[in-house]
Amino acid sequence: MKEMDGLLTFPVDVWLRGDNFATTETVEGGAREPEAWTDEDVRGVLEMMLKTMNRLKHPVGPDHPIQLRGLSWIVNPFEDGGVVIAIEITLGAAIAGPFDIEQAALETMIARVLARPASPESTSVH
Repeated sequence: MKEMDGLLTFPVDVWLRGDNFATTETVEGGAREPEAWTDEDVRGVLEMMLKTMNRLKHPVGPDHPIQLRGLSWIVNPFEDGGVVIAIEITLGAAIAGPFDIEQAALETMIARVLARPASPESTSVH
């Protein structure tokens, strides 16, 4: 994870169903370091992962709205330190990170975020 212009960037590895390869994209995250994340920061990371998957599947056309529902997820330790977030939906799978945050804390935040209904400004890709 790196910092660019005050925003953190992190890699997202995406495998789309039907492809026999994965693609790595670098996306911009929030301004806080992972150990200081709030639920909204975690929501933003999950949404960026889904947007990245959608953009790779549909490179031409408008961005689609996002809702966080119907996805499988797990937080795993990364071999070089930190943790990664892995999600899977019908479209494919994505892994983001590593992030320097305690695994249990991140799991708790993700569970809370996914249990809450989307805000009125949220829209839906998935």
